[in-house]
Amino acid sequence: MRAIAVVLDSCGVGELPDAKAYRDEGSNTLGNLAKAVGGLRLPNLERLGLGKIIPIAGARGDVAALGAYGKMGALSAGKDSTNGHWELMGVAVPKPLPLFPNGFPPEIMREFERISGRGWLGNKAASGTEIIEEFGEEHIAAGKLIVYTSADSVFQIAAHEKAVPLDELYRICAEMRKVLTGPWGVGRVIARPFVGDSKGNFKRTANRKDFSLPCPEENVLDLLYASGVPTVGIGKIGDLFAERGLSKIIHTKSNRDGMEKLYDELAVTRGGFIFANLVDFDTLWGHRNDAAGFAGGLSEFDRMLSGLDQRFRKDDVVFITADHGCDPTTPSTDHSREYVPLLIYGANVKSDINLGTRPSLADLGATIGELFGLKWKGAGESFAEKILAV
Repeated sequence: MRAIAVVLDSCGVGELPDAKAYRDEGSNTLGNLAKAVGGLRLPNLERLGLGKIIPIAGARGDVAALGAYGKMGALSAGKDSTNGHWELMGVAVPKPLPLFPNGFPPEIMREFERISGRGWLGNKAASGTEIIEEFGEEHIAAGKLIVYTSADSVFQIAAHEKAVPLDELYRICAEMRKVLTGPWGVGRVIARPFVGDSKGNFKRTANRKDFSLPCPEENVLDLLYASGVPTVGIGKIGDLFAERGLSKIIHTKSNRDGMEKLYDELAVTRGGFIFANLVDFDTLWGHRNDAAGFAGGLSEFDRMLSGLDQRFRKDDVVFITADHGCDPTTPSTDHSREYVPLLIYGANVKSDINLGTRPSLADLGATIGELFGLKWKGAGESFAEKILAV
């Protein structure tokens, strides 16, 4: 059999009970987005039951869903992609990864200077597009690297591709990953290459590379891999799991590229688990409060679902979900503490099954483990029995 999980990065469906503690009251990425753009037209997601999870303008809630639907909460304390994906695979982290709202301390920056052999600019919490506008020209002239963080646990290094070769940037990031893995426990070190010759036309490229903290416990991916089940990561899955537990890693440049790579993979992977992340909802639209772009991205994904369906086999089970929210309609540009949608379909999945509110994203991993006959003992409770018709 094949299980396919597609993560619509940042597509939350309403605030979690503890949203106030994160200053995320009122966040509802898909619900608020639909209102802001005058309704969403997503016929394929609608027939899967999207409008039955929460009220979403433009998505009918009175249809008989093709498969099962519901939403999942989060047990992990963090609200970023690392925590979200780890929990999707059965590992909930109760302590949030460290944040650096005032920049990184001197001891980290001294290590950075030693490893890079270069000076630095920035060292503050900032928007990635704004900080390259602020320091891009000075960086090109002096060769100093731009260092910054965000509301997530990330150490980001921006560098112009002509000023700093990609191999050098990746090497520096890999060495900083070692430094920031121990007591610091920073979630991700991220290479952020950009191009352009002056302020106003700098542009980040698709050569971003994430160096993630290894998942602290055995997860469902690890168990599947150890059991000989093919495991394929598409998009930033390989980065988020530090390339562990995956028999094949496929990088992508965009949502469209991710779906096309998924199409291709369905033609060659005859059995196993395919895990895909579509990141544009987060990086291009959520963090930039671009509601119109976000809505357009959802429409494109909805259209591409038809192409996905054409490549299915009878034993396929498809899961569509998210890892957290990033509401483009609120003043904040950070991730938001939200429930995530859960849509499941396939020839062997019962129709119009309401799974309600699941307490943890880990329920997805537990379910996938059971589908492959594995004895998962970590976080999460499988709902396989509720959805399978045979």
